[in-house]
Amino acid sequence: MKRIRVVMLLAILCAGLTACGKPAEQVNKRQEGEAAMEEKGTDQLFRAEENFVRPIGRTFFLKDTLWLALSGSGAEFKFRGKRAEITLKGDQVALGQTNHARIGIYVNGERVVDDLLNEPLKTYTVFESVSEQDVVIRIFKLSEAMSTAGIHEIRVNAVDGIQPTPGSARKIEFIGDSITAGYGVDDQVKEHGFSTATEDVTKTYAYKTAAALQADYSIVAYSGHGIISGYTGTDQKVVSQLVPDYYDIIASSGGRIDGTLDVNSQPWDFDKYVPDLIVINLGTNDYSYTKDDPVKQAEYRDAYVEFLKQVRSHNANAHLMCTLGIMGDSLFPMVEQAVAAYTNETSDTNISVMKFDVQSAADGFAADWHPTEATNSKAADKLIANIKQVMEW
Repeated sequence: MKRIRVVMLLAILCAGLTACGKPAEQVNKRQEGEAAMEEKGTDQLFRAEENFVRPIGRTFFLKDTLWLALSGSGAEFKFRGKRAEITLKGDQVALGQTNHARIGIYVNGERVVDDLLNEPLKTYTVFESVSEQDVVIRIFKLSEAMSTAGIHEIRVNAVDGIQPTPGSARKIEFIGDSITAGYGVDDQVKEHGFSTATEDVTKTYAYKTAAALQADYSIVAYSGHGIISGYTGTDQKVVSQLVPDYYDIIASSGGRIDGTLDVNSQPWDFDKYVPDLIVINLGTNDYSYTKDDPVKQAEYRDAYVEFLKQVRSHNANAHLMCTLGIMGDSLFPMVEQAVAAYTNETSDTNISVMKFDVQSAADGFAADWHPTEATNSKAADKLIANIKQVMEW
């Protein structure tokens, strides 16, 4: 792996100048229908717009920056050339002490940057070569939506600029909680608590499944969230952490895009990503509230039916695969009942259920008793086999 040079950019530059020292008017000029691209010798500057990069997951473009919030969201592009430099932009959370966005940058499949975005701007030289080479770069969030991060600039020494990589014919959406987001997967001390620094979505069953099936993915996952209640240590329902409340927006985050825009107020355009398959894995946090109370479990079941209707309203043709079990399978019978009730009420048969195996102590535990990468790998193997059978992939 080439040595990575990290250059911290000044947040405030000379008035009227851009980072490269040219007048802002010159840099921002563009022909109609073209994205901004600045020539500087043999270097070229690009913004992460869709005619140059392929967005991954739910993203939002604002003020020349592609913003990321959810786990695994990002962008990918290719070029032939000698050098690439990426500048990322942090939100107001970057100036705080916790929940910094954890970023991964891959070059030709190898992770060359794994960093916490704890400054307003950070620049990474991710590729350098004396000769021209074919390069594919993927930039995405390893952590969930506690904070947002922006792909601000892409500077390359390239023959023909940069181009978006082609998407896959297969598309999956994963809807889940901390298990799907990779909570604590890089922390092998089960008594430890949450930190974005120990989240890594690439080690989850969701990412592993998509990679094995060569499918594009979008992940909508929030730690501690459920369908009728977020995680609770008491008998009180936590109604502020419900995935159905956030499914229709880009993301729920404490971070502010460009320091001002509340991402929670931005609806998601479901035409931007049309999945063939949606895997739902919700109920672990609900069980902290329902426990074995049949009345509360029935409430979960009935709300699950309504959530299926919500998901279907935005995804007319996707197969819905309802799963549960990695951190406990006590509510799985309610998932089965919910699917049966939903099908009976709507006549929609494009839906199935699958129970994960409960994690084993032999595979260890990550932070807060969450699944390790070994457990996630086993879960991915089971899900992959089930998807191949159901989807005929």
